[in-house]
Amino acid sequence: MEQTAFLVVVLVVALALFFDFTNGFHDTANAMATPIATGALKPRTAVIIAAVMNLAGAFISTQVAKTISVDTINGDLTSWGPSMIFAGLTGAILWNLTTWFFGLPSSSSHALFGGLIGAAIVYGGFDAVNISKIIEKVLIPALFAPFIAGVAAWLATSLAYIITGRQAGKATGRGKFKVAQIFSSSMVALSHGTNDAQKTMGVITLVLISAGQLSKDASVPLWVIISAAIAIAFGTFSGGWRIIKTMGHGLAEIRPAQGFAAEVSTGATILASSYLGFALSTTQVASGSVIGSGLGRVGAQVRWSKAGQIVLGWFLTLPAAALVGVLSASLTKLGTAGLILDAILALVLIVMIFQLSRKNVISHRSLAQSDVEGVGEALVSPKQVKRTIARKAKK
Repeated sequence: MEQTAFLVVVLVVALALFFDFTNGFHDTANAMATPIATGALKPRTAVIIAAVMNLAGAFISTQVAKTISVDTINGDLTSWGPSMIFAGLTGAILWNLTTWFFGLPSSSSHALFGGLIGAAIVYGGFDAVNISKIIEKVLIPALFAPFIAGVAAWLATSLAYIITGRQAGKATGRGKFKVAQIFSSSMVALSHGTNDAQKTMGVITLVLISAGQLSKDASVPLWVIISAAIAIAFGTFSGGWRIIKTMGHGLAEIRPAQGFAAEVSTGATILASSYLGFALSTTQVASGSVIGSGLGRVGAQVRWSKAGQIVLGWFLTLPAAALVGVLSASLTKLGTAGLILDAILALVLIVMIFQLSRKNVISHRSLAQSDVEGVGEALVSPKQVKRTIARKAKK
């Protein structure tokens, strides 16, 4: 491989790993927003657990990676080169950071597919996109998975409240769901690693195929699996507090029984999709589960205005990322000078987003834990509710 071509491959692989990092902090909320909201886990503890489980999950399967690297793009990748992948990644990263800035739990998966589709169209026309596979592996799961997870969470929440129905003078035991949430949220983080980390593995494999270093039917190299697993784990550890706040407090009132139901529904849906090779949006599944758990508890409030904003973001993600992919690919197709210009513009926009975010910092310290400090007590017994009220009145 010529030195210039080698440097381009290194640049694109680095960009893919940076996307993986943004995917990690963008999607931490999928696993840990609900246990943080209910007080089952402290914020820092939650993201550490999520990072470890994401790391482990990345090694379980490579079916989703194959969906991205083999099934979605037609045409002779070697003639297009890694520059096409670079253009697609810029579209995904910029949309990820934009939605993160606004605290909107959009789909990192659809951002990636949108960016790659837009870039592929510029390089090879509409025939470069395998429409049937996109529909089968991406769009159909996007429509059905959130609904299925939401119905499962609704049923699980309803069942949990029926089983632990309040009786006069007896504790319901619902506070014990906090302990169960530690395990259920860990399962969600593990399932996230089996699905989302593989998307970056697929992209890097796609880069190596386009550079002529791998055949199109080659398996994912071990170093690609390890690097993608580490990148998403570091991203998860960084927090993504803006989206955690939206998922934990913005969609519905969440209590331990609901959180447990939502997490089990989310984890089961994602693991099944990973096994089938569906490049699922884990964010959409988690959001659907949270809404379903909100509907499952009598008297709970679902904030439909926020839910509407999130759904609108789902519809915009793929076309918006594709548009950025088209613009980026139009530059990278000009050659090395265009690639450098595209990289500079992307870097400037990334820095601007991070600088703007510093004006309204949201960290683990700023999450509204006061909203849930009394939740566990309120679910134990009426006597403890009275004690809590009396204690607060003295203050």
